[in-house]
Amino acid sequence: MARGWESKNVEEQQQTHGGGMSKESVKAAAKLLAEQDITRVRQGLEMQRELILSQRTSNPGRRVALEAALEQVNGQLAELG
Repeated sequence: MARGWESKNVEEQQQTHGGGMSKESVKAAAKLLAEQDITRVRQGLEMQRELILSQRTSNPGRRVALEAALEQVNGQLAELG
């Protein structure tokens, strides 16, 4: 019974406030979310880059692997812009 009352209340609030979000506001919200996702990915890549750079080693095999990982991360950062 309460569930029906809640849905009626929400419906009334949406009608009172213009029926929800306009197409423009939906597009703006989607664009903002996409930009936030790109920012999160960039921050993650930058953290990986810093971790790779902080790992100094005298082992030649390990150094080659770290250089390859660094190159990959730098490439991904370049793709993001």
